[in-house]
Amino acid sequence: MKQRNRQRDAFYPVQCAGAPGSWRARLHEIIFGIDTPAGRAFDIGLVVAILLSILVVVLDSVPSIGGPHRKLMYGLEWFFTLLFTVEYVARLATVRHPLRYALSFYGLIDLLSVLPTYISLLVPGSEALLDIRILRLLRVFRIFKLTLYIEEYTRLGEALAASRRKIMVFLSVVLMAILILGTLMYVVEGPDHGFTSIPMSMYWAAVTMTTVGYGDITPHTPLGKAIASFMMLLGWGILAVPTGIVTAEMTARRTDRRQGTRRPRACDECNSTGHDVGARYCKDCGAPLPGTVPAH
Repeated sequence: MKQRNRQRDAFYPVQCAGAPGSWRARLHEIIFGIDTPAGRAFDIGLVVAILLSILVVVLDSVPSIGGPHRKLMYGLEWFFTLLFTVEYVARLATVRHPLRYALSFYGLIDLLSVLPTYISLLVPGSEALLDIRILRLLRVFRIFKLTLYIEEYTRLGEALAASRRKIMVFLSVVLMAILILGTLMYVVEGPDHGFTSIPMSMYWAAVTMTTVGYGDITPHTPLGKAIASFMMLLGWGILAVPTGIVTAEMTARRTDRRQGTRRPRACDECNSTGHDVGARYCKDCGAPLPGTVPAH
């Protein structure tokens, strides 16, 4: 639990800076709390503001809307920028470690959500940076208290890390299949049918094997169509492999936690597995199990 709290604090440092009953404590409770009516109202209002600001960014990119209503979009953008600036300053004022918060993931997202607008005002020709405002959408996850689910994200990361060798082997097999079949299609179809090079043929093989099928390059010969059909059927089976690898690892870890151990312990003497939870000795040869101390 302590390790989880340290990870949470490093990811999202929101400890209150003020004494109980002070204005900082009350403001901190409103901004970061979800157990009070004021905190819930603040979260809902912030979600609405975030979504509306994203809507302004999206509509401003449409020429038929952003052009005729340029002044309106510009005014709305500055309204939301000032609103999020006040919110950012309030967060810095109410946390115990402002610098830690400013350098945290969501602290940087808060800064990036307002910085491009100010840069566009100070630096002429930097309007392209306004596209970074779309990062405001990430702030929605903070409202839903992503830190409450940090343990689940940690479990997923652990499962991916434990499966990395299997996934790498799987990807290497897929890349070899793409290389071999792509080269074969280059020989069979040739430049006359769009397969102008081996890299282009590998691109076609990747698109076909993942069942995307853009259709910009298609086989014309009977043998090429047969190879393409084989790759389509092969892609159906291949796509499920990484999902199965990660799911199996997550299931194994969940089972280990329920049994009170990370991994099934194997006897060092006879390599026997399947011992009961809390067992101290091997059920087959009687040798002490790893991680246990024989009773005296």
